[in-house]
Parts: sequence; C-alpha cells; structure tokens
Amino acid sequence: MSLIAKLAPHLSFLRRYARALTGNQTDGDQAVRATLGVLAAGDLTLDATLSPRMGLYRLFQLSWARTEGSLVDASSGARAAGERLLRIAPASRQAFLLTAMEGFTPSETARILGIDFDRVEDLVVQAQQDIDAELATTVLIIEDEPVIAADIRALVMELGHRVSEVASTRAEARAAAERTPPGLILADIQLADGSSGIDAVRDILVDTAAPVIFITAFPERLLTGERPEPAFLITKPFEPATVKAAIGQALFFHPRRVAAV
Repeated sequence: MSLIAKLAPHLSFLRRYARALTGNQTDGDQAVRATLGVLAAGDLTLDATLSPRMGLYRLFQLSWARTEGSLVDASSGARAAGERLLRIAPASRQAFLLTAMEGFTPSETARILGIDFDRVEDLVVQAQQDIDAELATTVLIIEDEPVIAADIRALVMELGHRVSEVASTRAEARAAAERTPPGLILADIQLADGSSGIDAVRDILVDTAAPVIFITAFPERLLTGERPEPAFLITKPFEPATVKAAIGQALFFHPRRVAAV
C-alpha cells in the first residue's frame, strides 16, 4: 500500500485537530498542508514504529513545533485568544485535544508529543482548569433527540455555562436566538422536521456573533476540503470529554463572548 493510501483515511481528522488547535479552518488547514509539504520534501519522515494514524499526528506535531505562531494570522479570533494562549502552554493544549477530542490514549499521546507518559495526565488537567477558568457563556442547543439534548445540557452546565434553550427545528432555533442571543451554539445537522441545523445556524449568525460546534454521525461528509467547513465538529456517538474539549476550544478562540446570566 502506498504512503498516500495509508495516510488518506486519517487526513480529515488531522484537519479537525489542527483547526481546534489553531481556532479556525484556514490556519488549521494551512498547518496540515505544511506537514504534508515537509513530508513530501523529505525534511521529516514518518516514524515507522507508529501506526499510520499516530505517525501522521506525530509528524504534524514536529512540523507544528517548527512553525507554531507563524501560521496563525492576525484575525480577531487569534488576537482575542492571544493573552489566554500565553497562560496555557502549547503542550497542555495539545495533550488535551489529542486525548479528549481525537481519542488517543495517554500512552499514545505521550508518543505523539514526544514526552514522558507521566506528564500527559498533568498536562490535560492543567489545560482543562485553565480553559474553564477563563470562559463562561450562554449556550443554545439545537438537537432533536431528547436524550442526546439532555446529555449535552448536563455537560454544558457541568462546565459552568448556562443553557438558554434546547431547539429541535430551524424555526425554534431562530426564535430562541432572538429571545436570548447565544454565546455558543451546539447544533445537530439533521433536525426533527427535516430542516437543517446548518441553515438554522446561518440564520442565527446573521444577527449574532457566536462560535458554533456542529454534531453529526458522519463527520467525514463535512470534512472533505471541498467547501467551507466547521472549525469545530463532534462525532456521534460522542464521549463527554470530546464535547468538553470542543466547547473549551471554541470559546477560547472566539473574540466576543456573551457572559452567562
């Protein structure tokens, strides 16, 4: 099997990780392209002792270490996150995302980051504490499955945020946002009446600036690289830690937040 064939199944998820790490699609995709560029040029090589997925993420980490900061533009989101980034070490952010969002074990994360196993847990705890201390907002949940909506509500409240409403259709979501402008939106793709969560979010963002996390059972359909894609994406069925990680990163990089009331 060719190298490209081995890596191809993992590239969309590497883009997801890179976007969460940088805070937006443009910078994340640029970081992934830089990684593939150094691989193609022979400047870095895949670790043959690792699985293709781990090897790809390890390669990204090595490439990221070379260019961190230079790939992130001066967008409002990047500027707003600047001071917070200074208080959260890159290693802790990376360990947090690799375990909570990408599903790597602490042992795998240690190998990807090139650090001692014992440091991983401490880094993850440090990152979560630092992010939680900085952020609090009002959350709109757009989800038509009551059990999933209840799980998301509980996770959101556990992080110290307030849930304004839970909407199950595009019309309900739009009306909810008009009543209480959200500081964060968690949106399913397919809603109860056949309407689209993507369209609901577009309606809301006309008048309200808020970060968005999409939820779908088929993330690869939204991570094709062929259209504007969400920076933050949760796969169904999800782990609680994944939701928490995505919420933290989405709020962390957003320039304007609506305080919880």
